[in-house]
Amino acid sequence: MSESSQRTQSGSVPSGRTGTQRSQAKENRRQALLSAAATLFALDGFNRVSLEDLGAAAGVSGPAVYRHFAGKQAVLGALLLSVSQELLEGARRVVAASDGAALALTRLVQFHVDFALSNPDVIRVQDQDFSNLAAEDQAEVRALQRNYVELWVEVLAGLHGGTEAAELRMRAHATFGLINSTPHSVRSHGRRMTITRARPLLESMALAALLAPADPPDTPPLTRPC
Repeated sequence: MSESSQRTQSGSVPSGRTGTQRSQAKENRRQALLSAAATLFALDGFNRVSLEDLGAAAGVSGPAVYRHFAGKQAVLGALLLSVSQELLEGARRVVAASDGAALALTRLVQFHVDFALSNPDVIRVQDQDFSNLAAEDQAEVRALQRNYVELWVEVLAGLHGGTEAAELRMRAHATFGLINSTPHSVRSHGRRMTITRARPLLESMALAALLAPADPPDTPPLTRPC
C-alpha cells in the first residue's frame, strides 16, 4: 500500500510511522553530536570545547544538546562507553566465528587495526581525556576494556601454552600501544602513508609481537665504535 493511501483524511502520516521517523531523526542527531565530540575533543581537548561548539559542529544549537545529553561530561562518557562496548562485542564475534586460536588471533589483529585506522580521534580522546570522565563512567569503561584484554589473553593462551596470564596481558597491551599510536604518527608527521599500505604493515608487526618468543636468541654483545 502506498504512503498516500495510508494517510488519513486530514493528510497526516500514521502516528506509528511518524514516531519511528522522529526516533530515527533523534538518534541521527545524537550520533552527529558524538562524531563532532570525537573530532573537537581530539583537536582541542575536552576542557576547551563548549556545548555551543559541539552543537554548531553537529548543526544544532548549544541548548539543543541537552535534549540528548545531560551535559558535556555526559557526551564524553557516551562516546568512550559506546566505543568500548563496540570493541568488546566486535571482538567476541570475531573469536566466535574463528576456528582455532591462530585464526582468532589473526582476525583480532585485523579487527583492532581496522578500528584504530578508522577511529584515530576516539583513541586520542581516550588517551588525553579519560580523567575527565565521571567516576561511574571511568569504572564502566575500565571494566569493558579489561574484558576486551582478557579475550585476547584467552586466545593467546592457546598459542603460548604454559605462559602466565600476566605475560599474555603484557603482550596484548604492548600490541595495542603499537597499533593505537601509529595512526597518529602516520597522519601527523611527514608524508602521509595510505591506509592500504599502513594496514598490512601494522597487522604483520602486531602478529610478530604477539607471537615472538619470550626468550630472544643469543646475540653477540654490542661493540662501541672507535
